[in-house]
Amino acid sequence: MDHIVTLDSRQEAALQAIADTFIAQHKGDAVKALKEMIVLNGHLQERLDAVESRRRAVR
Repeated sequence: MDHIVTLDSRQEAALQAIADTFIAQHKGDAVKALKEMIVLNGHLQERLDAVESRRRAVR
């Protein structure tokens, strides 16, 4: 990991609510939800990498 984020109690509660909703969308299967989250994060990382490479090319 490149960066550790510290959350306050309000942020932690909001994150927990989102996590609960995400798991509920997967019929309570936390493992299935985690697998999808890993895939989604991979796609987002690819997009971020593409943006970063374009920024470097412009400089």
